[in-house]
Amino acid sequence: MKSVDNILVALDLTSTDAEIIKYASFLSEQLKSKKVYFVHNIKKYEISDLFQEQLKDLNLEEAISEELEEKVSENFTADVPSKVLISEDPYTESLVNYIAHKYAIDLVILGNKSRKKGTGVVSDKLMRLLKCDILSVPETAQSRLKNIWTGTDFSKESVKAFRLAANLKKMTQATITATNIYNVPVQFTPYLDKEEMVPKIEKHTIEKFDKFLKRNEISEIEKKILRGRDASVAEKLSREAEKAGADLLIVADKGGNVFSSLLVGSVTDELFDLDLKIPLWVAK
Repeated sequence: MKSVDNILVALDLTSTDAEIIKYASFLSEQLKSKKVYFVHNIKKYEISDLFQEQLKDLNLEEAISEELEEKVSENFTADVPSKVLISEDPYTESLVNYIAHKYAIDLVILGNKSRKKGTGVVSDKLMRLLKCDILSVPETAQSRLKNIWTGTDFSKESVKAFRLAANLKKMTQATITATNIYNVPVQFTPYLDKEEMVPKIEKHTIEKFDKFLKRNEISEIEKKILRGRDASVAEKLSREAEKAGADLLIVADKGGNVFSSLLVGSVTDELFDLDLKIPLWVAK
């Protein structure tokens, strides 16, 4: 896996910014990054008509820049160069994508907010626009990397998640848990007893898991095979990772399998939409 030299952190002037900055500080030191860019987009057009008189004598960009510089100064303690970038663009996703390309960004960090506080800049469009990895960080994230979970459907694409996990393990000595969530195919349940099918599916999954690990020379991990039952793959994966005290959940941006799928538009997108309690890293 290539190094994570340049990191972009998207901020939105909410109370969660400080926690995201602290996590970026921790992570950039762990990854030995070269530069961190803190980006905020001012959607001035949304307020200018309503507050034209008040904004007349105010340099909004300068005021926001000063506020963010102060936040970064207080919360970013890593010995890594950083820069605050302020812009005005009607489309935040396009702006983030432009900056990511311009500064050769390897990882974009976003805040995963509670639905009560809004969705921030995370969107399906951003998932598809960005060519680099994306890390969604909740306000409750702990600054540690000791227990990393990866989701796999045994596809070629999901190998990216293991390459990333292996690289993080070298830097942090974290333990890696590889997890597959399977479901009983519903198209067969009218004709076959579901509980009789489970042992066969589990046996098939274990064999496939072992072949996948051997073929891709993946070692020093713990395997977990879990039945989805009534929960979706994303819900089960996130729930079990949180229950196990995972510090980070890694999935690939796409994949595909008969019994469980990690496709953009399905599991990965659904994970991004959940109120996760742990950071989610999407390997691209």
